[in-house]
Amino acid sequence: MSIATKCPPAQVALLEWTARIGAVTAEALARRERVSAASARARLMAAGRGGLLLRERPLMGQPALYTLTRAGLRALGIVGMQPPRVTAANARHAIVCAEVAVALECAYPDQRVIGERELRREERQSSATVTSAVLGSAPNGRPLLHRPDLVLRDDADGTTVAVEVELTVKSPRRLLAICRAWARSRGVDGVLYVAPPEVQRPVQRAIDAAAAGERIAIVALSAFVAAG
Repeated sequence: MSIATKCPPAQVALLEWTARIGAVTAEALARRERVSAASARARLMAAGRGGLLLRERPLMGQPALYTLTRAGLRALGIVGMQPPRVTAANARHAIVCAEVAVALECAYPDQRVIGERELRREERQSSATVTSAVLGSAPNGRPLLHRPDLVLRDDADGTTVAVEVELTVKSPRRLLAICRAWARSRGVDGVLYVAPPEVQRPVQRAIDAAAAGERIAIVALSAFVAAG
């Protein structure tokens, strides 16, 4: 009997959501399920005690992040994927991505939100660049890919929107290359940059330089992140 068959349906659903997003927080789960943070935290910790989720909190004063363990991946029958690594360098970005993912799910309940790791797994299984921007070619001829942080996908009609959670300013050259790649990408129907004010300005300059205004839009981070 597999681990998944031993898990209550609600716990399986929690694991599946965590797999899609990559790393989640109790605060994000509470917002998604419309329950208290304490209730959401208890559910995550229960999965942690069962060895299915790992709790890490590398940043003081910031929410803890929960990711699937090897046992959690096995419980879902996911192969070919390593457990995510949470570090002090990527924790803040992962926290915000979880919040943005939930905001998108709440705004578009009939659509599906997946994270970069799940997208990578889809592309590996299909041997195709499903929803990635192609920046160029490596010396071996393989495409150099840039994957979005999140994808909003309507499985009914295939409409796909790439979502970039941009918390820091990239170099102008790098940002321009990414915007140009998104402008010519046919794997997505549009791109949404979610950014704080200080990041919006350089992103807008890159969009203008790439003549990508019809394909790429910017939305304030404050529109997605819950107050407080």
